[in-house]
Amino acid sequence: MAIMNVNPTRMELSRLRKRLTTATRGHKLLKDKQDELVRQFITLIKKNQQLRKNMETELQQGMEKYVLASSSIPDNVLQEAFAIPLNRMSLDVQSKTIMNMDVPVLNEVFEEDESEKNFSYGFMSTTSELDLSLSHLDSILPMMIQLAEIEKTCQLMSDEIERTRRRVNALEYMTIPKLTETIAYIERTLAESERSNLTRLMKVIDVIEAE
Repeated sequence: MAIMNVNPTRMELSRLRKRLTTATRGHKLLKDKQDELVRQFITLIKKNQQLRKNMETELQQGMEKYVLASSSIPDNVLQEAFAIPLNRMSLDVQSKTIMNMDVPVLNEVFEEDESEKNFSYGFMSTTSELDLSLSHLDSILPMMIQLAEIEKTCQLMSDEIERTRRRVNALEYMTIPKLTETIAYIERTLAESERSNLTRLMKVIDVIEAE
């Protein structure tokens, strides 16, 4: 590891020692942050895997019910039944902070009161099986939004872990060793200078005493 290009003076030595103290403290804080991010990331990944598994199971069951229910209904009746949506939904995107990192919080917002009416079509030409299949699919929506929120959080957290890891490595393998070696170099240089000055001083004293 090459030393830094500095003047070997006591003022520079004091400045580098302060930098080393700050870098060492920063390395510890970043390492603790990295460890905590990894711990929370692993927890979220496990939750994400379980939630995705549950959602895919529910979605498959809902689609199977819908296919069976719609198979007994003419296509033109289905198209007419779904021509006008019951209500419109939008996402309310907020944020929360995890380890000084903003992550999304997603909530569904319905423009109309969904409690007023359960379906956008009449019941004369459709079947109760279709109603049940659509109700099943509708119940999956909160799970899908939660899954999207967790997956985005995992992505952001993964990026933050990588950035933190690079900063930890830069401090651990570059900045701190370079500061340590430079400080040692300045200390050696100052010690040699003091010995040289002491030797010259002793020679001057010897010359004065001899005269």
